[in-house]
Amino acid sequence: MPSRSPPAAAAVALAALIVLAGCVGPAFDAPETEPAPGTTGGDAPTTEPGTTEAATPGTSTPTPTATGDRQSPWGSEPVVVAVDGPSGTDREWTSLVREAAAFWAAESERFAGYAIDYEVRPDAAEPDFVIEFVDVVPECDGASDAAGCAPLVTDSRQIDRPETVSIRTGFSDSSTITVIKHELGHTLGLTHNDAPADVMGSRMVLNTEPLPNATERDFAWDDPDFAVYVDSGSASDPEGFREQVRRALEYYEDDPPGVPTNLTFALVDDPDDAEIVVRPVETSPCGSGAASCGATTGWDPDGDGAVETYSTFRISLVDLDTDAVGWHVGYWLAFGFGAEPDHEKPPPFRDASYEERRSAWWE
Repeated sequence: MPSRSPPAAAAVALAALIVLAGCVGPAFDAPETEPAPGTTGGDAPTTEPGTTEAATPGTSTPTPTATGDRQSPWGSEPVVVAVDGPSGTDREWTSLVREAAAFWAAESERFAGYAIDYEVRPDAAEPDFVIEFVDVVPECDGASDAAGCAPLVTDSRQIDRPETVSIRTGFSDSSTITVIKHELGHTLGLTHNDAPADVMGSRMVLNTEPLPNATERDFAWDDPDFAVYVDSGSASDPEGFREQVRRALEYYEDDPPGVPTNLTFALVDDPDDAEIVVRPVETSPCGSGAASCGATTGWDPDGDGAVETYSTFRISLVDLDTDAVGWHVGYWLAFGFGAEPDHEKPPPFRDASYEERRSAWWE
């Protein structure tokens, strides 16, 4: 049957980056989701926090929710907080600390059992503790990739002034405030099992500082090495189908114009192991009249509603002649590698005729 033109856009799915905010906990990814290919846009899915547990230093049993009659280990005077921000940045670190401190000044009696007041003085000579902002939080209770770290203070005899609270840089202002609140909670004796759960929980969604969107980047993948799964089982000519896909992949390994160089591809036997999946489909997920379509999924770590880094690409081929498979795969690969407008794609994919799509276009 005659091949119809590919649709003008591919679907994009969004997923939030989930990391742990607490004394310990490595960053990890949220599950990805994929909408039906061939549509435009895509809504950010609701993602559940992950299941990695984070231990609170210095305790093996949870601290109960406060009853309002505890004595502050910090004494009755305002707790003096110094701020050590990284050089070479224009971020207002002190204002973020003040916002987090104001939260606990208002809520400490309710949740920690005693009232506390803070005096945030960035250059204080003799502070009670220092909040330092660092690229990498020092190892915290055995974890080497934490969002923040603070001592768990339940008794005045534990305090060795000035104590240090470490906060990792790179997060948005709102997420940075969340991490500071969390760590200040530990200095009040609260653990990950204590209220308020949205502050002291061991698992939270944190957003990074603003990042370029995938459509604004020259190459929106983590690296140029791709695992490819070819689902040829339901193709009318499985061997020919795989050969056509192989031709398309080899074409891009030869560094054609209009796409990044040094791309490599390795075939894998499991679609879950692949960044790129190519499959024929009987029921079209593509737009009306489309012979093929592509769908990218990726990560939105800065929480702006747009993907910053692609993680998978699914190419669906609808009832295609075997000798047209390679051209359609090549067309969508160009799209996935950043050449979205047709005039930016390599020459074989610009206004190709019916016959050209079935020719040895890769030569």
